[in-house]
Amino acid sequence: MRLPLWKEFKAFALKGNILDLAIAVIIGAAFGKIVSSLVADILTPLIGMLFGGVDVSGLKATFGDTTLAYGLFLQSVIDFFIVSFSIFLFIRLLTGLKRKRHHEEELPKRQDPVLTGEEKLLIEIRDLLKDRQGKL
Repeated sequence: MRLPLWKEFKAFALKGNILDLAIAVIIGAAFGKIVSSLVADILTPLIGMLFGGVDVSGLKATFGDTTLAYGLFLQSVIDFFIVSFSIFLFIRLLTGLKRKRHHEEELPKRQDPVLTGEEKLLIEIRDLLKDRQGKL
């Protein structure tokens, strides 16, 4: 391997985007396990209860020696929609939180106005007049 090719590959592999992508894949795999457990252990049984315990994964059709387990396919499609809807809700929640935080950061912080020398003098005169009226 030529040295310039190695340097070019090293520069490519160590770019920020590549490292970010690798981290995203690792976190995505871990998040995928959480979402799969959520679907298999919580959402699917709840949906099954709502629809009277219907389980489509056991549906099959046999044609001679060939068995088509179309129920497993239907269950995978249902799982896909549940997972994608769950991820949609999660991303929507995160986006809402991010938007709220970003909006709070954009709000101008209240600052005391910068007064000119003339304005400061007028305020002092006003305060002196108030004090004088209170003593009368």
